[in-house]
Amino acid sequence: MIGHRGAPGYRPEHSRSSYDLAVAMGVDAVEPDVVVSRDGVLVVRHENEIGSTTDVSTRPEFADRRTTKTIDGAELTGWFTEDFTWDELATLRCRERLPQLRPTSASFDDEQPVLRLRDVLDLIRGASLEQGREIGVVLEIKHATYFAGLGFDISALVAEELADAGWSRGELPLVVESFESTVLARLKARGIPATYIYLLEAAGRPFDLLSAHGKAALTYRQTAAPAGLDALVGAVDGISVDKRMILSPDRLGRATGPSPVVADAHARGLRVFTWTCRPENAFLVAQFRTKGGAGAFGDYESEWSIIRDAGVDGVFVDQPDLGLAFFRG
Repeated sequence: MIGHRGAPGYRPEHSRSSYDLAVAMGVDAVEPDVVVSRDGVLVVRHENEIGSTTDVSTRPEFADRRTTKTIDGAELTGWFTEDFTWDELATLRCRERLPQLRPTSASFDDEQPVLRLRDVLDLIRGASLEQGREIGVVLEIKHATYFAGLGFDISALVAEELADAGWSRGELPLVVESFESTVLARLKARGIPATYIYLLEAAGRPFDLLSAHGKAALTYRQTAAPAGLDALVGAVDGISVDKRMILSPDRLGRATGPSPVVADAHARGLRVFTWTCRPENAFLVAQFRTKGGAGAFGDYESEWSIIRDAGVDGVFVDQPDLGLAFFRG
């Protein structure tokens, strides 16, 4: 059971309290996403655009940093971590990304500072000692090709940070994942002992391969097919798929799964994770939505049953207490 950005169903994602709550609820691991500051510090944010997850938009001293960029082929306007030093980012405070959907979490806005990867690594090591059990980190590397274009070798930065924090010797469970297989290969070549997981979207192509090969690059769906999985054997330890690839909803939003993707991967010795199990109607396929609006809990147990029955090896959850009760109950 992996606390997706901590416990963001209850606290602003990637905040200290989000991680603390996930650990207190008993997760096996937590998942920090990492991006880069202007001075090369690995910062824990869902994306490098931080307008919706921090209070930066209210800070007059940073008003002139608002800009428009193209990130992995998509045009975004906002504030970006690579335009700030770590000292500047450290003055910002975390905010709930989905305040209309999760008002309770939003009540904790503007109280907690942005974290570095090192902060999370130290937090989880300390929690493991305190609780007397191994708690892992599932480290997601974001936008590696984009950051390489800015002169940052994110694999080198991650390797250095893991070594400095004492996480590069295999003493605690470490998973490294990315939507870009090339950065996984570079980090693996550095000898970092970890489980390497290739993230797969339900549609589209990975930006690193699209940049290198154009439309000749495999789509994520092609990668999840048997021939694509064959090519992953030996390169990565497993895949982490959008839950829709398992649920396989039809055009009316009715689940037809579990699809064969989990069994196909297992047949090749690959582990399979899935993301993200959330109970709110907004995140469920149409078949399992109930009355009460987007933020109300729908029939999530029926949706999660299909995922459980598929035999996945790991599940990302926003509400760890619900996830643990269902998948371990």
